[in-house]
Amino acid sequence: QVQLVESGGGLVLAGESLRLSCAASGSIDRSNVMGWYRQTPGKQRDLVAIITSGGATNYADSVKGRFTISRDNAKNTLYLQMNSLKPEDTGVYYCNVNFRYWGKGTSVTVSS
Repeated sequence: QVQLVESGGGLVLAGESLRLSCAASGSIDRSNVMGWYRQTPGKQRDLVAIITSGGATNYADSVKGRFTISRDNAKNTLYLQMNSLKPEDTGVYYCNVNFRYWGKGTSVTVSS
């Protein structure tokens, strides 16, 4: 089993920044893919960014150049640095491991 706990969400103004963290514990394969997904009410959960255990990354077009995903393998922690936030970035952000395990999410609200 894998446990994921997200933190760092909150209410910010457009243009501000937030840093999300996801602490992972349990039986995690050394070779893995971790990612952040975003969900808003009534919509599906969409990919924001993913990163492999080797450091390769991929981003949704809407966040390229503004968000940076990173990880600390020694601490089993995933991060998402979100800069120049926009109201459309609002949602619940979920951490994922290997497209299988999910955290409970952390809420981000960006006000204009």
